[in-house]
Order: sequence, then C-alpha cells, then structure tokens
Amino acid sequence: MFLLYRRLPSFARTTTTTLLCKSMEPAITATSSSSFGGGSSRLAALAQQLRQYKPPPSSSFDDSEEMQTDQETAGKVVSQVGFQESIAPLSKDPDRFKPKRAAVLICLFEGDDGDLRVILTKRSSKLSTHSGEVSLPGGKAEEDDKDDGMTATREAEEEIGLDPSLVDVVTSLEPFLSKHLLRVIPVIGILRDKNKFNPIPNPGEVEAVFDAPLEMFLKDENRRSEEREWMGEKYLIHYFDYRTGDKDYMIWGLTAGILIRAASVTYERPPAFIEQCPKFKYPKMVEKHTCMP
Repeated sequence: MFLLYRRLPSFARTTTTTLLCKSMEPAITATSSSSFGGGSSRLAALAQQLRQYKPPPSSSFDDSEEMQTDQETAGKVVSQVGFQESIAPLSKDPDRFKPKRAAVLICLFEGDDGDLRVILTKRSSKLSTHSGEVSLPGGKAEEDDKDDGMTATREAEEEIGLDPSLVDVVTSLEPFLSKHLLRVIPVIGILRDKNKFNPIPNPGEVEAVFDAPLEMFLKDENRRSEEREWMGEKYLIHYFDYRTGDKDYMIWGLTAGILIRAASVTYERPPAFIEQCPKFKYPKMVEKHTCMP
C-alpha cells in the first residue's frame, strides 16, 4: 500500500435501502491514457467516466416551501444535524444565514494493489475548530479563485504540499452544508503519478497525511452509526474506523458523508448500508440539493 502518512517533527437524502454489488471495481471501460498526461489506462478511463457525471442543477423553492421555513428553524438544523457540538442560534436576518462557499479535494490515486485510494489529513490539535479530526484537504473560496476546482487544489497545496499540476480535476459533487455555515463543494481530482507527491504538512493546519481505500466507504465493515432526530425526522451519522500502520483514525460526520457520496458516484453503486438522511426544510438562501450530513 502506498502510504502518505507523515508525522510533524514537534508536536442528505431520504432513507435508502442498499444492496452490495458483486463488482469490486468502478464500472469503467479502459481507454487510451494518452490524453491523461501519463496516468494509467485505468485512471484515464476513470477520469472519462467521472467527467460525465453532473450534479443536480440548481433550483429554487416554490412559494409554499418558502412560507414553511423560518430562520429560527434553520438555526436549529445547522447547529444540530451531523455534529456533536452546537453553535449559537442564527439571527432571523436572512443575509446572516447565507452560507459562504468552500471546496474540498477528493484526490484519488491507484494504490500498489490496484485499488483506488483517497488522500486524507488529520487536522492539527492547535486549530480552533474540528481540531484533531480527519478531513479532506480544502477550505474557503477566495476572490481570485476562478472555480471550485481551483479552491480545492490551492488549499491542498497550502495544507499538504500537493502540486496542483499533478491533479486532474474531473468533476464536482452536490454541495454539503457544514455546521459553520460553509457551503462545501466536494471536488474529485485524480493524482496521475503518486510517486511525484511527497506530502509536506503545513504545521499550523495538518498533523498527519495518510490515505485510505475509497471503497471502504461503501462497505458495512468497521462502521458504526448514531441515530439522531430532528423535528420527528430520524437520521444517521456514520463513523468509519480505519487503521494504517500503527495509527488509528475515525472518519465521521461531514467527511464521511462526502466520501460515501464520492464512492457511490465513482463505483456507480450505493453503499451496503442504510444512509438514512432526514428530509430537511432549507432556508431559501440554500439550494434544495445541498446535503447536510
């Protein structure tokens, strides 16, 4: 297994019943890798497959839905769903609820055993939010970012030293809404040559860089869930336990939700467990297809 781990020197949708697909590989057809800049034919075919994926188009609420939703309810949703800690209630001023944009990079590469793997980080324990948690490289969009792909790859370079020229951005997934009012766009990119990437964690943000098999987020193994309820709607938060070398990691919440979706799109099959996302009513400033894990 190609391991990216490195220590620092000092320091939502409705309930879905799913079935396990017999195939253990993404449903892709091999094509020439000549247009993929040196990647394997399998990665070239995967890139071609993922480029054809398009997230649902944006749509607005109709008047009846807008009438049913108020800012106080919205505050409860954002403060409770998918997270163990809460934030202060939101103001009824609609402009204060409008989420800021962010992007994360789901960087896939081919492991030594031929499996698809994704690059993950363990956040620094010194950070004020989500310290010590596993996450995907990414962050808030800046004015100079031309698109979400640029945001995701720029942040990955700043956090773990991943040169954007090594990554082919192939598609974006549906947005997720984070607890801190960030509208997070998951961007899928493919690392053509894993040997050219030498992780350099930013000491202020990242404690460790490692990788995990993408398919694990479709399997009902080393997974547990916690059921919660909001306004009569029950939903699940998923936790994946992962061990690499002598290190144990827990991947959960927003990161787990994004990776479940990314794996489903990549392997073109649903997970082998019930996701059970609630039917939330979103404020009119948030698009309906935004997922809240």
